[in-house]
Amino acid sequence: MDPPIDDPRRAPSTDAATARFGRELLEILNELRVALPGVQMMFGFMLVAPLSDRFGLLDRTARHVFFAGFLAVTLASALLIAPSVYHRIHWRREVEDKERMLRTFTTLAIAGAAALAVAMSCVVFVITDLLFNGIATAVVTVVAAATFAWLWFALPWSRRRAGR
Repeated sequence: MDPPIDDPRRAPSTDAATARFGRELLEILNELRVALPGVQMMFGFMLVAPLSDRFGLLDRTARHVFFAGFLAVTLASALLIAPSVYHRIHWRREVEDKERMLRTFTTLAIAGAAALAVAMSCVVFVITDLLFNGIATAVVTVVAAATFAWLWFALPWSRRRAGR
């Protein structure tokens, strides 16, 4: 019996491989189109936040956390935009190793999501600290970070392992 069509042990025909590459490429680029507007909006808000009057109320720790979040959203932007630029540079060129290209895009997207989770957790910290201070800041930030970690990483990876 032959292995399933999506089994990596099966050598697909060139036409099938090209079609699969096209579908997978379209999938990842569409997924990035969903994430990018939010990342770019968050980056924009973080650019103007230090110009607001209330920003001066932040203590040293909150400022450091804000800056860490700013750097994380900057990194997330770079990582999540990179596959589109990579694709554009290779536009209308025959890509020698399509599997490597898709793996690179996937790695960039996952790293971008991780950076975004860090940035959002930092922003949750700063805003909660500004509003409530104290223990509420720690609790809300840990819950937010744990939510991102579970929904974005632990849940999909646990289901992936269970499917093997």
